[in-house]
Amino acid sequence: MTASPSLLQVSPSDAELVQRVRQGDLDAYGPLMTRYRLRFGRYAYHLLGNESDAEEALQDAFTLAYRSLERCRHPERFAAWLFRILVNRCRTLATRRGRHEARRAPLEAADTVGVAHPAERGMHREEIHRGLARLVPEQREAFLLKYVEELSYEEMAELTGAGESALKMRVKRACERLRDLLSESYAT
Repeated sequence: MTASPSLLQVSPSDAELVQRVRQGDLDAYGPLMTRYRLRFGRYAYHLLGNESDAEEALQDAFTLAYRSLERCRHPERFAAWLFRILVNRCRTLATRRGRHEARRAPLEAADTVGVAHPAERGMHREEIHRGLARLVPEQREAFLLKYVEELSYEEMAELTGAGESALKMRVKRACERLRDLLSESYAT
């Protein structure tokens, strides 16, 4: 019995797909988009606070990456390169629209609040959303990467270009600020 050819085929790596696009195979860009659309789209949504802005930033990032593919010096690290483009598009979009603070966005991490009644959990989620919206963008970004995307500091540094110690400090300050904001809301 022989294995079917489809079982032996391994999906092409990012580097292989980038090389194929560079050689004129325009269809090879589709799998790259499919590979990163959900994860990066979720990140943009959490950072920007709404679906249309996130979709716009994601489409801009994919378009810019495609047009600049020759400048991707390390095709094996395409995901990190694309992510940096996305982060910059999100920042630009937020600034252009006059929103230095993200609007309310759903956060699955809010479900970890240990509250028995669903109505109370919803109230806590609202508090967390308001707190996240009040963080400075760098802290919100680091918090989301660490606790929503569940990346290591090494992965965060690779994606953002910031040092690990700077990212640890941003996450620490984001947590402290969120703690303070939540304490204030419960005190009133």
